[in-house]
Amino acid sequence: MHENSAAEEMVAHEGGDQKQLDAGALFVLKSKGSWLHCGYHLTTSIVAPALLSLPLALASLGWAAGVVCLTIGAVVTFYSYNLLSLVLEHHAKLGHRQLRFREMAHDILGPGWGRFYIGPIQFLVCFGAVIAAALLGGQSMKSIYLIQKPEGTMKLYEFVVIFGVFMLALAQIPSFHSLRHINLISLWLSLAYSACATAGSIHAGHSTGAPQKDYSLPSNRQDLVFGVFNAIAIIATTYGNGIIPEIQATAAPPVTGKMFKGLCVCYTIVVTTFFSVAISGYWAFGNQAKGIILANFILEDGSTLVPKWFLITTNVLVLLQFAAVGVVYLQPTNEVLEGLFADPTKDQYSIRNFVPRLIFRSLSIVIATLIAAMLPFFGDLNAVIGAFGFLPLDFVVPSVFYNITFKPSKRGMIFWLNTTVAIVFSLLAVLGSISAVRQVILDAKTYKLFANV
Repeated sequence: MHENSAAEEMVAHEGGDQKQLDAGALFVLKSKGSWLHCGYHLTTSIVAPALLSLPLALASLGWAAGVVCLTIGAVVTFYSYNLLSLVLEHHAKLGHRQLRFREMAHDILGPGWGRFYIGPIQFLVCFGAVIAAALLGGQSMKSIYLIQKPEGTMKLYEFVVIFGVFMLALAQIPSFHSLRHINLISLWLSLAYSACATAGSIHAGHSTGAPQKDYSLPSNRQDLVFGVFNAIAIIATTYGNGIIPEIQATAAPPVTGKMFKGLCVCYTIVVTTFFSVAISGYWAFGNQAKGIILANFILEDGSTLVPKWFLITTNVLVLLQFAAVGVVYLQPTNEVLEGLFADPTKDQYSIRNFVPRLIFRSLSIVIATLIAAMLPFFGDLNAVIGAFGFLPLDFVVPSVFYNITFKPSKRGMIFWLNTTVAIVFSLLAVLGSISAVRQVILDAKTYKLFANV
């Protein structure tokens, strides 16, 4: 009954009174999970290997501003995600449980916002995360290969394809709720590789082969300003989620309080991993911190600042979690495809539903893998997507939704706090997008399809 009470809810949004069974909710967003399962899903969607880029963000901000921005990111996203959860709980108590981000926009802002803004932005952000997972998983595999065989000739796109096959198998797991055990493993993986990155940075920082520590910021004012906005975009993307409604949809009714408990689990891991990796990596390498801090452990002559077995182990932990992250962010795509091609009157595991699911999920992974292999510079493009997508979805929209839904007094602190958050992060989204586009333009001369970077 728990599953059916939410997942089989009859919806009729796009006008008209004809109601129809919702295959996407019924088969993908099964409402059977506990608050602990929500915590697992949240942790995998937020505490991802992208956190290994946080030392680079601190390198553009410096010690004080870097730690302050990290703290603000944690506080504001925890607050914003809780606002979204409260709005979802409110509508559930009124008898209409919203299961998707675009449903929230449709009900609160109007049909156009759900169809033409929130829906497309969320899809772009989530599928971009799947592509990034395929690319970065391939890069981790290549790193392991080169550590073992420095003169190896295998190309990056070959590793991306291999990793894509691994993701393709995981993509067939039928529902979001079914990922709870994988996401529990993912939680432990994130703790493990973060501990390795922190310990490795401390070890490297004390070694004789480490570069001299330099914490100075760029002297060129333009580089400094754009570096700051790029760093903010990195931090925002690292804290980004974009699928809070879909995660809360996996919780069995009644949902009151479950997401808050899940967020507490998640942010315990967030604070532990984000701050330890960011501070130790920046301390060890200063403004020489690279896009992924593990790259700093390998010197130009091929030698390493940490034992090779340690570096290989860390990369294995990272690539395993990339697979979980990619599959989690594939869920909104799966939900849309199930809604289009599945027959909700048939069993989920019937041939009628199994074959389309196999075909279209496989096609999604093939497309993501192909883009990742073709565009090994996708990280630059993903920064644009992050600034354009994660900042509005995770920092701006929750405050707007809350103010419209609950209508807090304009004389009270909550209204003005939410309004301030929405305005400030809207401006940062614009500036972050400009900075990310500028970086794409600067790096364009090195772009080459299927490049072996």
